[in-house]
Amino acid sequence: MVYLVVAFVIAMLNFFPGSYVNALFLNAFGQKGQAIITQSTLTNSMLNNQYISDYDVVVITQDDKDVVTCFSTMSVSIYPIRNEILIPPDNELFYVKYIPGCEKNFVILSDESEYGRQRIIYENQEPVIKARKQFDISPNNKAFQKEYLDALKTFVHNPINRQDSITITEYENIIKELQQAEF
Repeated sequence: MVYLVVAFVIAMLNFFPGSYVNALFLNAFGQKGQAIITQSTLTNSMLNNQYISDYDVVVITQDDKDVVTCFSTMSVSIYPIRNEILIPPDNELFYVKYIPGCEKNFVILSDESEYGRQRIIYENQEPVIKARKQFDISPNNKAFQKEYLDALKTFVHNPINRQDSITITEYENIIKELQQAEF
């Protein structure tokens, strides 16, 4: 009976941090590969008022072996660890890490994949959008002018954002215009 109680307690303790420990382990010791979601299916189960999805995926190992596996919103391991579940879109290649011989257990490297980098760029753009709205409301407000210019410069000088060359060029032109205009 004691063993059952201990096993139950350990199982409950593993429920929440289990995927975090798995993500840390696989990121530290795993080999890099790629994967692609081939199908996502919405289930009837819910977590935090959101439906849980099941995903079919193909993991492509470093030695070009294709491994068909699956995961769900509840079982996914994502690195870096955040308080959000960032699943890549269907049919888009993304990076993973896995242990050779156990490729069905993998961690999604969200910040190294295209969808993750786009999300980071969008998050980096939010201060610019906020500052632009304030500036549009009162273009003669010196504090709003400075905040907008600083936000633009911060975005442009962040190397992560260089991937979005169109926005960088647009922001560089706005910076030149703001610096040329003498408020």
